[in-house]
Amino acid sequence: MVNLILYGTESSPSVRAVLLTLRALKLDHEFHTLDMQAGDHLKPDMLRKNPQHTVPMLEDGESCIWDSHAIIGYLVNKYAQSDELYPKDPLKRAVVDQRLHFETGVLFHGIFKQLQRALFKENATEVPKDRLAELKDAYALLEQFLAENPYVAGPQLTIADFSIVATVSTLHLSYCPVDAAKYPKLSAWLARISALPFHEEDNLRGARLLADKIRSKLPKQFDKLWQKAFEDIKSGAGKQ
Repeated sequence: MVNLILYGTESSPSVRAVLLTLRALKLDHEFHTLDMQAGDHLKPDMLRKNPQHTVPMLEDGESCIWDSHAIIGYLVNKYAQSDELYPKDPLKRAVVDQRLHFETGVLFHGIFKQLQRALFKENATEVPKDRLAELKDAYALLEQFLAENPYVAGPQLTIADFSIVATVSTLHLSYCPVDAAKYPKLSAWLARISALPFHEEDNLRGARLLADKIRSKLPKQFDKLWQKAFEDIKSGAGKQ
């Protein structure tokens, strides 16, 4: 019997990557929402389980695992009936791992977290142009990743898609919509992932919650861009 408990908050891109993986593997699980503002993640029991007090954290029986990339790889390795989502072939796995490192190093920590810090901690009155330029460069790299394949690590859906879409959909709905004219492959990939039957519940809903919060802090000129981005991803515009 699988006894999985996921701790986190629905708005977190990292948590949503795990939710997408759990759903793709059809694994029964409990989701325990943590109120980060209230310090739920800093309570003694949580610190005992996860000294880094980060989300997501997965509890599997007596074992606790944190960091979304570690969790989603673990779930496939332990519970998947096949290796499509995280191939065992060394080269194919290396490509997936590279995309996962790209997500954490470039998209999440390098861009998303820096934008969040500027907006919510430094109270910036406008989005830093240098960070937006870096984001567009990242979109261009993703466009190259998708040049010959429908998914970011090759011809098949993998955990790299779940990790990257959780962050990119948030950036797309808030700071910088993906321009389908400039990034047609990336736009089509977003629409392709959005067509998954569990995407709405396990990613888009949380991405919209976070985008609403970000939008409330953004200058008003971003309103029309944000609304168009949400309508596009909801309708599947750009799907090929």
